[in-house]
Amino acid sequence: MPSPSQAAAAPAPRYPDYRLISLILACAIFMEQMDATVLATALPTLARDFGVAAPAMSIALTSYLLALAIGIPASGAVADRFGLRRVFCASIWVFVGGSVLCSLADDLPTLVVARFLQGAGGAMMAPLGRLILLRTVERRHLVSAMAWTLVPAFIGPMLGPPLGGVFVTYLDWRWIFYINVPIGIAGFVLVRRFIPEIPSESAPGRFDFLGFVLCGVGLGCLLFGLEMISQRDGLAHALLLVCIGAGASLGYLWHARRRANPLLDLSLLRIDSFRLSVIGGSLMRITQGAQPFLLPLLFQIGFGYSAAQSGRLVMATAVGSIAMRLLTPRLLRRYGYRNALIGNGVFASLGYLVCALFQPDWAPELMFGLLVCCGAFMSFQFAAYNTIAYEHVPGPRMSAASSLYSTLQQLMLSVGVCAGALFLKTAMAASGHAQPQLRDFSIAFLAVTAVSFSSLRWHLRFAPDAGSEMSGHRRGEGAAD
Repeated sequence: MPSPSQAAAAPAPRYPDYRLISLILACAIFMEQMDATVLATALPTLARDFGVAAPAMSIALTSYLLALAIGIPASGAVADRFGLRRVFCASIWVFVGGSVLCSLADDLPTLVVARFLQGAGGAMMAPLGRLILLRTVERRHLVSAMAWTLVPAFIGPMLGPPLGGVFVTYLDWRWIFYINVPIGIAGFVLVRRFIPEIPSESAPGRFDFLGFVLCGVGLGCLLFGLEMISQRDGLAHALLLVCIGAGASLGYLWHARRRANPLLDLSLLRIDSFRLSVIGGSLMRITQGAQPFLLPLLFQIGFGYSAAQSGRLVMATAVGSIAMRLLTPRLLRRYGYRNALIGNGVFASLGYLVCALFQPDWAPELMFGLLVCCGAFMSFQFAAYNTIAYEHVPGPRMSAASSLYSTLQQLMLSVGVCAGALFLKTAMAASGHAQPQLRDFSIAFLAVTAVSFSSLRWHLRFAPDAGSEMSGHRRGEGAAD
């Protein structure tokens, strides 16, 4: 057996270039993000084929989100126990298998079960993809690597609705799920080919089963309850679900304080950079979740655009996010994390304010350009959040940090959809409108803008030299340039 000195002198494992790792992981993240929204435009067609009312089809969307909410908290613990690459590859196969079952579904119950299985696979892909980056990429390259993988996180939700509309209109709704098969197979082959086994930096502890149950009940009930409240349907049942979810969440807080290795390690919030990124990022993710919901409705209902026209305009935000990928590392190097989060956070929030001013007589080219800018600002903001959060997280706690961060990220994006619907319906009720009018959309966008602006106070609390090791920024450099 090697002596301790020999073991300490053993060379660190060699990994591929961070760009290659990022693009491989992007395959899986793209599938997971796109499938959260791609089914939305196909629901009327599915309802007709299954012989059910269209509102009943909403469970096909929420079953997927529920599986994400339940599965994400366990991702880090499962990866530590069975191996990061192995679990990531298995999650791809589970997701692809769920997609195949969705394509074969002939009734709603079968589709719901298949969507839940699909979400169970997706729940592992995003947090484990981030964890692979954290464990294989040097800190000085982490900003660029995270920016590469952030692109599909923006493109997926935006591409989902127009792509689903194309499949339903010109092919068949089952193609919505067929497309995941070649992407999933390619992702699996590339992971097996280029990403070696990644050793865990801590010994796996006993799985927190009670914490898993409490988290699943808490997040699931809160998510379903908020959705029902936003739809103003069954308020009594919605409030009951919210109360159950809140009770389970409080139970988890009590449980986590008394366990050495809880499923979600809330003690990570004592780390300043992690806590500030979580709080500021959560506020902006609420508004980011509301945008893909509100924009298509504004263009189709408020402006009378076709689904194709609406889809082209919504895609502008994805174009902006791709363009910003090249500039993110340079901007962080020049201005540093704190200054960049403060300044860019204001511009990103103003992007939602501009959406409140859109009018039918505006040139589509102008609105497209403004939405490109909006997507670019948001892409930069979340690339900064997703890296600064881990600045002071110790290596052995990276998997726990990734699980907690991914759980809150998914929850806040889902809350954003519910918040957008609630703001819109509240504006309609106040104005006495049965159908949303332009003024109602403007009020909804103003409300989410206010939520986004509230993150500014948390950006101001970052240390002036926060993330300097990752960005390469030194105080005074920006002023000297």
